[in-house]
Amino acid sequence: MKFRRRRSPDVGIDLTPLIDVVFLLLIFFMVTTTFVREGGVTLELPEADTEVVPRTLEPVQIVVGVDGSYAVNGQPLAERTVAVLMTAMRDAAAGDVAAPVLISADARAPHESVVKVMDAAGRLGFERVRIATQPPADEG
Repeated sequence: MKFRRRRSPDVGIDLTPLIDVVFLLLIFFMVTTTFVREGGVTLELPEADTEVVPRTLEPVQIVVGVDGSYAVNGQPLAERTVAVLMTAMRDAAAGDVAAPVLISADARAPHESVVKVMDAAGRLGFERVRIATQPPADEG
C-alpha cells in the first residue's frame, strides 16, 4: 500500500491581525489625546501712578562669641541650646523665612557653635544664610 505524503502546512505568522491591532491603538491614542490650546484674551492693563517700592528685609544678625555664646539682633541668649536659638531666630524674623540671616562669629569661636547656628537656620527654612568676614589687613 502506498500512502501519500501529506504536505505540511506553511508555517508562518499572519501579520494582518497584528497590523489591525496597531492601527486600532493608533486611532485610540489619536482620539484620546488632548491638545493644549494656548488661546488667550488680549488684556489692556491699567497703569499705576505710584512706583513699586521693593520690600527690603532686615537681616537676622547672629553673633557667636569666643566662648560660644549667642546674641540675636543684639540680644544675648540665656542658654546655648539649638531650641532657644531657633526660638530667638523665629521671633527676630517674625516668622518670615525669606529674611536673610547674617552670622558674625569671632575668629576664635568654636566651630561647633557656628554649625549650630547654620543648622538652626536650615531647620527653620531660612535659605539666605551669610557668614560675615572682614578683608585681610594690608601687609605693608
